Amino acid sequence: MLRAPGGAGGGPCVGRSSASAAALLLLTVYTILSKVQSDRNVYPSAGVLFVHVLEREYFKGEFPPFPKPGEISNDPITFNTNLMGYPDRPGWLRYIQRTPYSDGVLYGSPTAENVGKPTIIEITAYNRRTFETARHNLVINIMSAEDFPLPYQAEFFIKNMNVEEMLASEVLGDFLGAVKNVWQPERLNAINITSALDRGGRVPLPINDMKEGVYVMVGADVPFSSCLREVENPQNQLRCSQEMEPVITCDKKFRAQFYIDWCKISLVDKTKQVSTYPEVVCGEGILPDGGEYRPPPDSLKSRDYYSDFLITLAVPSAVALVLFLVLAYIMCCRREGVEKRNMYTPDIQLVHHSAIQKSTKELRDMSKNREIAWPLSTLPVFHPVTGEIVPPLHADSYDNTSMPLMQAQSNLPPQTQIPQQQAAGKWYP
Repeated sequence: MLRAPGGAGGGPCVGRSSASAAALLLLTVYTILSKVQSDRNVYPSAGVLFVHVLEREYFKGEFPPFPKPGEISNDPITFNTNLMGYPDRPGWLRYIQRTPYSDGVLYGSPTAENVGKPTIIEITAYNRRTFETARHNLVINIMSAEDFPLPYQAEFFIKNMNVEEMLASEVLGDFLGAVKNVWQPERLNAINITSALDRGGRVPLPINDMKEGVYVMVGADVPFSSCLREVENPQNQLRCSQEMEPVITCDKKFRAQFYIDWCKISLVDKTKQVSTYPEVVCGEGILPDGGEYRPPPDSLKSRDYYSDFLITLAVPSAVALVLFLVLAYIMCCRREGVEKRNMYTPDIQLVHHSAIQKSTKELRDMSKNREIAWPLSTLPVFHPVTGEIVPPLHADSYDNTSMPLMQAQSNLPPQTQIPQQQAAGKWYP
């Protein structure tokens, strides 16, 4: 504890205030140093798995209230990673963090194209309780590896592991040790690790602590061992096609910690791998190689398109104009003779109409003189009172063809009404 000089009267009080002031000064200095951090530099090799853990403990001191030495703080912290000047990471670099209470992991396999070019990754930490942020840069300096790439590569699918579990150094070391026992190479490196979800796998059900699975690719400098070649046997291939587990003699060396799906193992021999670009054979539909393209010189003369214009535009326009004039002459100039002929020639329709009217009149005159049977309503009838015979309605001089029958009967002489019986025993005229 710091003590201030002075007498006994003011010693204890002044000493206590000086200690608090010194602690506040140290806390301020620690805050400034924690906020202004220097960049971290890492040096991975091309073609070799790169793993960088973002530890939450490293960033806890960045967020107030600052924990005291020995104090445990468990704030939820998440990370955001991106290439400086860009919204996302490089294509070869992946990031995973399961929960805000677990560490984040950057992992991937650098490519040969990035050798010698520093890759700056901006790492931003978010405190989900206080909403504070802290940032620092990770400078990745990719180095060239000897004998890159390793010619013999094998990819294993481990069913009982997640990617963040496999990225742990002790777990990955145990797996590489098991592979080295069955392969016996001089140089063995982990090339890449990929989650099964990135290969189109499904999210496992949350029962029995099921895992999503992970693909691990390793490379060596010696050919594959006989144990790894057992997967290519016809018997094992048949068992894989029937969704049965193949028989592998060296599986027991992995079974204690790793459950490997031997039907999904992939063996790649770079020494025998042919080019992915097939040779082009000239034949039907393929033009022969004309050599390197040579652009035309600057002194090339311009082409005259005047004759092309006359052929494609002027000639069709002239033909259309001639056809228009001929049609106009036929429609306008040839109608004068027709109109004059119609002025002196009687209309055929009028003549036909007058002939029909004349024929109709003759038929009506002939129908008047024709003897026809008279209807019963026009025959002689007896008078209901006197009993006399009433003469027929028709007469020789009476034109009844144009008169309705009801109108002709209305012209009969008045008749005596028959007395009606209004009541029993009484008659009224």
